[in-house]
Amino acid sequence: MSEIVGFVGMSHSPFATLLPFEGGPGGQFLSDAGRVAAAVATLAPDAVVVIGPDHFHANFYDQMPPFVLGVEMATGFGDFGSFEGELPVAAPLAWAVRDGLDEAGFDVSLSYALTVDHGVVQSYGMTTGFSVPLVPLVLNTAAPPLPSLARCVALGKALGDAIRRSSFAGRVLIVASGGLSHWLPSNDPRDPSVAGEKRESLINGRKDARAFAAVREPRVRAMAGNPDAPVNAAWDQWFLRQLYSRDLDPIVALGHDKLEDEAGSGGHEVRTWLVGHAAAGLPLVWDSYEPVPEWITGMGIGTTFAV
Repeated sequence: MSEIVGFVGMSHSPFATLLPFEGGPGGQFLSDAGRVAAAVATLAPDAVVVIGPDHFHANFYDQMPPFVLGVEMATGFGDFGSFEGELPVAAPLAWAVRDGLDEAGFDVSLSYALTVDHGVVQSYGMTTGFSVPLVPLVLNTAAPPLPSLARCVALGKALGDAIRRSSFAGRVLIVASGGLSHWLPSNDPRDPSVAGEKRESLINGRKDARAFAAVREPRVRAMAGNPDAPVNAAWDQWFLRQLYSRDLDPIVALGHDKLEDEAGSGGHEVRTWLVGHAAAGLPLVWDSYEPVPEWITGMGIGTTFAV
């Protein structure tokens, strides 16, 4: 049987692998990510389950699954300077997860050749240095309609059970990769503002994903360093407080629309945190946030971290 030895909840950003940060929130983030990596090294995991989104590099509206599990090969897309190439997959654990989720009533899509972008690769690399085999679980957080918050918590609990019951005899780390509050342009083809070339690429971008990315990436890069980019720090702190309390019901009660009102369209990525936190079943004991919330009573290294 496997042992879940820790949980990491970590934001990702295209700019974390593009820009040299010398102070400020960006520098603080990279510094804290280094601290988490050092703590993860002391946990010595044998495998890591990484839960993260896709940003229209592998999944498009020609076929948009809510959950995709990689079981044999995973390849980094290389968007925004992130890792490009083959990643080591812990196939025995991946299959055990698939079987356990199936028994729990989750029909996750299966991939023998999964492409993952910075939403998975960045947090995986920052926590493990690509040195630990992974089980990639891609969660749809960008392409409405999204899996409900309650469904994500249920998936997390089933994931934790599947890991613990698996025949994979090893120490397993869970990493959830997803931003807290941030506002992004709509990706919903039902939205009248999503039209023309953008709508076509969201639906049929799989035909030439790299050409689509080559057009889109410069537009994203142009947003780098925007001091007016909105976030809701009060909501972020509330969300982290709920993880500390291990009471996820108030988060689930928000529903899709209230979550987007409070945390923006990018805030839907907290679904990865809900899955990972529910799977680990561990209290949050280390945190870094700008500014540091007053309600954090101490800073220490433990088995669960949030950055």
